[in-house]
Amino acid sequence: MTETPKTTEITIQKQPDRMLTAEQFHELADVPAVLVWLANIDNPNTRRAYQGDLEAFVAFCGIETPAELRLITRAHVISWRTQLETGELAPATIRRKLSAISSLFDYLCNENAVEHNPVAGVKRPAADNNEGKTPALSDAQAKKLLRAPSGDSLKAKRDRAILAVYLFHALRRTELADLKVGSLQERRGVVHFKVHGKGSKTRFVPAHPAALAAINSYLEAADHGEEKKTPLFRPVRNNRTGTLDNAMTGDGIYKMVKDYSAAAGIEVDGLCLHALRATAATNALDHDSDIAKVQEWLGHANISTTRLYDRRRSKPEDSPTFKVNY
Repeated sequence: MTETPKTTEITIQKQPDRMLTAEQFHELADVPAVLVWLANIDNPNTRRAYQGDLEAFVAFCGIETPAELRLITRAHVISWRTQLETGELAPATIRRKLSAISSLFDYLCNENAVEHNPVAGVKRPAADNNEGKTPALSDAQAKKLLRAPSGDSLKAKRDRAILAVYLFHALRRTELADLKVGSLQERRGVVHFKVHGKGSKTRFVPAHPAALAAINSYLEAADHGEEKKTPLFRPVRNNRTGTLDNAMTGDGIYKMVKDYSAAAGIEVDGLCLHALRATAATNALDHDSDIAKVQEWLGHANISTTRLYDRRRSKPEDSPTFKVNY
């Protein structure tokens, strides 16, 4: 007598507290892969730029449904690149736009939504040169800017601390604005900034003594030095909401830098917050800091980006012009 094989029955027990309704569950299941790709980009500035690049590509190709992405070929991408070049865009801008579309198709390939990445193999414009276009202040201009906030007011102390953090640590705009009081942490006997950078990467940057002194002076006057989870740099007045507990915005910091630059007589074309990051990086390289260490310090994924700040071979004072002697 043969024994009937036993069958294993798999059951899914109903959970008592389901967070999603059936309607919400199916709505999320139908979210287009493109939106999931965008949502996975952590940096809001990158996400905004990539979304604009994608919208421009979709409009150029006349794509009406996500399924039509499967029909995109290398020829479409090359044609779009040619159209971008006729628009007199900077090579770096065109490379970013192509990178955005390539990133999308890499994601779709991993999801088995498309068979290949049509951007692969498409030649991208070469960089104009090996030097970035972001201006950097001279050492004398940087010293002027650091001294620009005068007096003992809370605002002056805060602004001196902000400028010191920029010019001694080369942080990005969002990295500085996102600093908390608790971002200052001691590691091996040295105070560091815990910095949350691009791609959700965390790095620890040793605090310069001059910046640390300015921060301590500011926190003593601001009286929130024990509130570890609160923003490090906060408004000193707010005419709209009356609250002073939020972090300073990037726009607010930019306006502050512009005002102090004007007051100090610093005239630099294209002066922006990134120029202070470029100033710090350039200064570190000028004073023989190892470029690999500078790459880590800046939070760059690729050393080629760090080289854009290396202006040691283009110092005006080293030009043969000043060697001519009649």
